[in-house]
Amino acid sequence: MSDLPEFTIKVDQNPYLPDGGREMHAVVTVEATGAASGMPKPSTAEAAEIIIIDTSGSMSYSGKMAAAKRAAKAALNVLRDGVHFAVVAGANQPRMIYPLGERLVRVTDKTRHDAQSAVAKLDAAGGTAIGTWLRMADRLFAEHRSAIRHAILLTDGKNQHESAEELDAALGQCAGSFVCDARGVGTDWEVAELRKIASTLLGTFLDVPDPRDLERDFLDMTEAAMGKEVADVMLRVWTPQFARLRFLKQMTPTVEDLTGRHRQSGKQTSDYPIGAWGTEDREYHLCVEVEPGDVGRQMRAAWVKLVVPGSGATQPEQVLASGNVLAEWTDDEAKSTRINGRVAIHTGQSELADAIQEGLEARRTGDEETATARLGRAVVLANRVGNDQIAGLLDRVVDVIDQESGTVRLKKDVSKADEMSLDTRSVRTVRTRQGDTATGEQQGGG
Repeated sequence: MSDLPEFTIKVDQNPYLPDGGREMHAVVTVEATGAASGMPKPSTAEAAEIIIIDTSGSMSYSGKMAAAKRAAKAALNVLRDGVHFAVVAGANQPRMIYPLGERLVRVTDKTRHDAQSAVAKLDAAGGTAIGTWLRMADRLFAEHRSAIRHAILLTDGKNQHESAEELDAALGQCAGSFVCDARGVGTDWEVAELRKIASTLLGTFLDVPDPRDLERDFLDMTEAAMGKEVADVMLRVWTPQFARLRFLKQMTPTVEDLTGRHRQSGKQTSDYPIGAWGTEDREYHLCVEVEPGDVGRQMRAAWVKLVVPGSGATQPEQVLASGNVLAEWTDDEAKSTRINGRVAIHTGQSELADAIQEGLEARRTGDEETATARLGRAVVLANRVGNDQIAGLLDRVVDVIDQESGTVRLKKDVSKADEMSLDTRSVRTVRTRQGDTATGEQQGGG
């Protein structure tokens, strides 16, 4: 245990429910700090890393292949000595770039140099079948299940050379096997496809419109992966008899609905996978529906634990931290109508992501009325939660006539890159103006 980060769980909520009230909301903040000193330290955990580079024919245009090579070489430079790794080229079928044969090798000065030399020889030809790339990664990781397993996937195009069902089947096979950060370079790839891949594989996804930005992005992803210290963490939620968990969403660093991903771990407990962890913090919004109690009654509405599953008798399950979500019924209206500040912020962030995605989809299908209404609502929410980054991206898609009411006009000429950036980043939350201090409670209904 001493080699793992120190984990803490903090619960923000208004515990008071009105007479007859059922629905309790809470924000669960999970924080991991350096084990010994509370400061970040280089990870020494066993790790495995695979870099998957799209080498389809379209990568030969606009400097994308040259940029991808620079990015892959930069990522290889920051892999820790001793980490197992491989580089894979993706086209109609994947192929090993380094090493030869389907296997991972440890990072040494020699293997790093040899891998960079192999990357330098990459060329672009063929199509795109991302599911086959992921299946190869899964095979490569198979002998390293005790390691922290991470893949980087770069593509510039749509998944045209396999069916949607084939990609879904590959994702089903790979879910839980490794974490994958996905990146789309240029503007010819599908946001929904990469969102699905990253969501299923508990990673991030992002647009990189300018290939020159790939190198910095690959460095950031690899450095973050090398900082992870514990793999396959689960958020375990216990609820009382007759209670129902309505939803569980990760809210920072990205909005991700985890509700449907649980597996039963006990009579009244469910485990939700939350991936690998280093020195970092994330926030989760949960809502539990409980049986109403008498005025004055107090109860535990949920019990949240952070768990590392065991693997046989030699490695028992570890509980890293825990926290309680409480409920108390009151006839004091002032108490029961207070809205916790962090709950309010995250409710707004979740609605903001939905409004943007729905508005952009309506715009793509020619439904200008719905697009205007939903993107106008997004303008209101971005201002309300203080998400300046999203507000700036919305300004490239709509003309804001009145920010308070959300009155907007769709811009006629919007670049594809701007539309894709707004769509992609709609789920990426930031430490907002209000969110930095929204730890108290606010008066209000709803």
